[in-house]
Amino acid sequence: MSLSDWSFGKSRKGLPWPHDRDGKPVPPAFLVHLNSTDLEGQIVVSMLESAGIPVMTQYPNNGEFGQVILGFSGTGVDLFVPEHLFEDAKGILEAEYELEEGEDFV
Repeated sequence: MSLSDWSFGKSRKGLPWPHDRDGKPVPPAFLVHLNSTDLEGQIVVSMLESAGIPVMTQYPNNGEFGQVILGFSGTGVDLFVPEHLFEDAKGILEAEYELEEGEDFV
């Protein structure tokens, strides 16, 4: 384990960010700002990554400080996705899920 792999808490690597034909990272597109707890952000990130969409997180207004000291950001989190996957990510967030008759939500 190198020093660059060291961090407080659980390491979260996520999916690799895509690159264009020239080898440059694809520009990020702002997807959503979540004001609530860090748990909601983790759930949304997990949903997107399970669909193969990498996510970058940013904690605005010095939210990184709260993230480090308290374990969560009091200012919420901004989520960014690759430009070419923006519509797919937006569709996942806007999807409505309905349970079929007799199906339990687990």
